[in-house]
Amino acid sequence: MSLKLSEIVPFGRSRREYELMFNLSEEDCQQLILGCGDGPASFNAEMTQAGYNVISIDPIYEFSAKEIKRRFEEVVDDIIEQVKATPKNWTWSYHQNPEDLRQNRTKALNIFLSDYEKGRQEKHYQMGALPHLPFESYQFQLGLCSHFLFLYSDLLSLEFHLNSIQEMCRVAQEVRVFPLLTLSLQVSSYIEPVREAMAKIGIQSCIEQTNYEFQKGGNQMLRFFRA
Repeated sequence: MSLKLSEIVPFGRSRREYELMFNLSEEDCQQLILGCGDGPASFNAEMTQAGYNVISIDPIYEFSAKEIKRRFEEVVDDIIEQVKATPKNWTWSYHQNPEDLRQNRTKALNIFLSDYEKGRQEKHYQMGALPHLPFESYQFQLGLCSHFLFLYSDLLSLEFHLNSIQEMCRVAQEVRVFPLLTLSLQVSSYIEPVREAMAKIGIQSCIEQTNYEFQKGGNQMLRFFRA
């Protein structure tokens, strides 16, 4: 049994989770970063507070803080119950147990919400969606995509993945994607076709181990860069 989701859900991660998921160094953090599909993550808010530069893009930024919070509250109980029902699917290290997971996700949401309206005005949060990004080529040094591409391989096509990663590589000099597992804990079948297609247009890639694992076996990210 695995986690069953019929749509992409508004769960956000913290700055510390991003640092672990993407092996972010201090040098990485000093770059101009694009977060694709960040949703209600607190990464942007925490980084902005610390003086770094992050722009997050997500279709949910069309909605108000109240609406985003309501959507989170509509799905969180069901997700936590599914996690409780599948304890062997998860690594309890960063999150200690299902209730700790809930608390961490709620904390990230609240930090995000406290920054959201000001961040929208300052264009730290911009409404938009892959595979089309409203940015100039190479506008960013680093592009990050957390818990969207590959995770939702059952909902998003190979063509969507190819177009999305090619677009991220257009606007960012380097792109990192985490995790590489689907919701059913299988390595996405899209990974090698995507890597092969990107190599044909001059973009290299490598798989790296990370220090973050929640899905059991989900401790790798995929980096794309120009040779």
